[in-house]
Amino acid sequence: MEIKILGPGCPKCEKTTEIVKQAVADSGVDADIVKVTDTMEIASYGIFGTPAVVINGEVKSVGKVPSKDDVAGWLK
Repeated sequence: MEIKILGPGCPKCEKTTEIVKQAVADSGVDADIVKVTDTMEIASYGIFGTPAVVINGEVKSVGKVPSKDDVAGWLK
C-alpha cells in the first residue's frame, strides 16, 4: 500500500503525517508513507487545498487533518 501526504510541510501537514503513521502502526498494514511537497505534483492530483491524503492513487482527504479513525477506515 502506498500512502502519500500532500502538502508543503505546514503544521497541519505534519499533524496529518503523524496521524497516518500512528494509524498504520496500529493496524499492522504494510504501507509506504511518502511526503509530497512539490506543488506541481500536488496539483497533478487536482488538489488545491492541503493537507491531502492519497492512498493507492485515490484521494481520501483534502484541506483538513483527518482523524485517526478516518485513516484506520481507509486502510481496510
